[in-house]
Amino acid sequence: MVPNNSPEPDKVSPFQLDQNMKIDNAGADERLWYSPLEEPLRVSGFAWLDVEHKYRRLPTVPDVSIVPEVDALANCTSGGQIRFRTNSRSVSVRVRLTAGSGMYHMPPTGECGVDAYIGGPGEWKHAGTARFQPGQAEYESSLFTVVDRKVRSFLLNMPLYQGVEEIWVGLEPEAEVWAPESYDSSKKVIVYGTSITQGGCASRPGMSYTNILSRRLHLEFVNLGFSGNGKGEPELAELAAQISEPACLVIDYEANCGGTEAYRQTLQQYIETYRKFHPEVPIILVSRIPHGAESFMPEFREGRLARKKFQKELIQELIEAGDRNLTFVDGSDWLGDDPGETTVDGVHPTDLGFKLMADGLEPVLRQAIGDKAAAAGRSNS
Repeated sequence: MVPNNSPEPDKVSPFQLDQNMKIDNAGADERLWYSPLEEPLRVSGFAWLDVEHKYRRLPTVPDVSIVPEVDALANCTSGGQIRFRTNSRSVSVRVRLTAGSGMYHMPPTGECGVDAYIGGPGEWKHAGTARFQPGQAEYESSLFTVVDRKVRSFLLNMPLYQGVEEIWVGLEPEAEVWAPESYDSSKKVIVYGTSITQGGCASRPGMSYTNILSRRLHLEFVNLGFSGNGKGEPELAELAAQISEPACLVIDYEANCGGTEAYRQTLQQYIETYRKFHPEVPIILVSRIPHGAESFMPEFREGRLARKKFQKELIQELIEAGDRNLTFVDGSDWLGDDPGETTVDGVHPTDLGFKLMADGLEPVLRQAIGDKAAAAGRSNS
């Protein structure tokens, strides 16, 4: 064998070859840093924030028993949003996470990042995404920089799969800051579910389906998706019921239900537990999107169809028993004829998959909520 004496080629670095991939925080020393917990900035998506002042999706010490996995996942900030208006020509974030990124099938920008939208209700447009090294537990990043100074509305989406211990918003020192536009209603859309609800595996936070819908409806959304642990425990229904002024409750935990028989044991109890506290709030039950493997593993499809049949029958029985505020939604056709093509791994949606899910759920939400608050103009997401 002839030895190869040629020099080892230089390693290719996209950060050196593509200017758009560089991590540049020039001007960091010239920023004034604001806490989102202080006026005029507003934080939404955390139902217990006013009491606990923590970026957490459940109470720190719930008054019902929850499993350790759900307790840990409640620290992930999926659905958390920071809103404000400013005439600053630049917007940055400084973030301290509970840990850095580590998922094999989800970009760090979705797991640990922050992204920004500008425009205001009905007109939100993506304006920037945080840049940082994979694995970083602390980072500082510019989100938005322009040359013209005018008042803009900002919406920052917080990380989907990591906890946030601290976050600060950096603006030009001479910039003015105002409170954001009020929501169309003080009511909240609550979504309970699985890793898909939590946002796995969106490329950035704004592309989870609950965040997409929040831009379209201009209401506060509370994301109660718990990756691998959305199992329909009645205790989670009780905690969801503690959230004040619900516009509706979306139930989307079939993917973690543990099989058809286990689903039969939990679903009705979950609904009835919530109904004890909110007898008239609209409830939307969503059957899960298909897995890509159904094309070559027919037992997956058979199980899903059996559960869909059960869900439809249960909702019809409860309606006939007097509950008129229930809606069943068939999610099986949301991703089209080849659902695997809209997922990362055959299960978790890509950004396209999440947009299709939002497209399917949006008209159902508008009809269920049924008031002017849900009729805000639909933005391009």
